[in-house]
Amino acid sequence: MQIKIIISCPDYDAARSVAGFLEEALVPPPHAVTVFEDGAPAQRVEAYFDALPDMDGLAEALRDIGKPGIGAPVVEPVPDENWVTVSQAALPPISAGRFTIHGSHDRDKVGYGPGTIEIDAGEAFGTAHHATTLGCLLAIDRLTRQRTFGRVLDLGCGSGVLAIAAARVLPRAEIMASDIDAIATGVAAENARINRVGRRIRFVTATGLEHPVLRGGAPFDLIIANILARPLIELAPTLRGALAPDGRVVLSGLLVTQAAEVFANYRSAGFVLDKRQDLVGWTILTLRLG
Repeated sequence: MQIKIIISCPDYDAARSVAGFLEEALVPPPHAVTVFEDGAPAQRVEAYFDALPDMDGLAEALRDIGKPGIGAPVVEPVPDENWVTVSQAALPPISAGRFTIHGSHDRDKVGYGPGTIEIDAGEAFGTAHHATTLGCLLAIDRLTRQRTFGRVLDLGCGSGVLAIAAARVLPRAEIMASDIDAIATGVAAENARINRVGRRIRFVTATGLEHPVLRGGAPFDLIIANILARPLIELAPTLRGALAPDGRVVLSGLLVTQAAEVFANYRSAGFVLDKRQDLVGWTILTLRLG
């Protein structure tokens, strides 16, 4: 038996904030998280676990999100199934600038085009239904409309969706993608193959930039790092050394309440703010060297 936790939300913004917290801040994270309409505008978030998490801590964290109307978590036992596969069918296509991210279940409906990217929910994070990934896609769309980038790094690539997006809009760029998790890099490489850019992206498994391929690839014109606040803070000096003088760094995986601390550390490392975007409780920072 697995455990299903249900959280009622007053609207979609609150539901996305709750889903994002469950996916990114809860340890251990759930196997799958899905958002359902529950009598518009109300929404229902369902998350699946092998074991019951700390319910008191979860309830307190949900209150800290700061969205009124979020209900107390409710626990239900469920039969043991592959809930990642079950839940992915409920994920609709998502638009982010020129990009449309969809699952294989919507392949015939969406079709293939220069901005379509097929990503199934699975063992690696990143389907664009989470605000952190969506914000990075919007940043890639914005930045590549302004200029071109010759060397790109997707740091903490998860499903590989950001590297794939970069490959689509930067056909001449050298693109690298890394993740600390070997399963993620394997999934990302397969996603790149499915999306016809497998030969354009080099995937490596590494902690930070501690890999000879990544060190040899620097300096990068564009670095996208969608991870978490604490490792981003620790990486500030390393990213400064890995960025080309006129490059850009996109930082994501930050709660709005964490953005000031992260930016302060990057400012101390010599970065200045290019753009800040807040999406349903999460912040995406685009920085350049000062």
